[in-house]
Amino acid sequence: MEIKLNDPFAVELLKAQTALMQVIDPELYVNIVDLGLVYGVDFTDAAKVKVTMTLSTPGCPMGDAITGGVENALGAAFPDREIEVDIVWEPRWNYHMITDEGKAQMGLE
Repeated sequence: MEIKLNDPFAVELLKAQTALMQVIDPELYVNIVDLGLVYGVDFTDAAKVKVTMTLSTPGCPMGDAITGGVENALGAAFPDREIEVDIVWEPRWNYHMITDEGKAQMGLE
């Protein structure tokens, strides 16, 4: 999740990223941002926060738990906005999307 400081929503994006880093994949024990599951967060609708993300596999047994975690974390950070989570399968998630920090947390680096 790349945040450009000249983005008009940079403050909101940083707040959202901090909240989303509290959502831990229950199988891999790494937050969803460092796993590379979050593709984007959109604040263009003043009443809504829209998250575009994926899961590690289409049949992920923890998908509902992760989605619920996203809704809860962002709902706490942005209580005045509706939270919408859009699960997409393109681009398909892969190991290379994990950040260096995520790989270190998994003991892969």
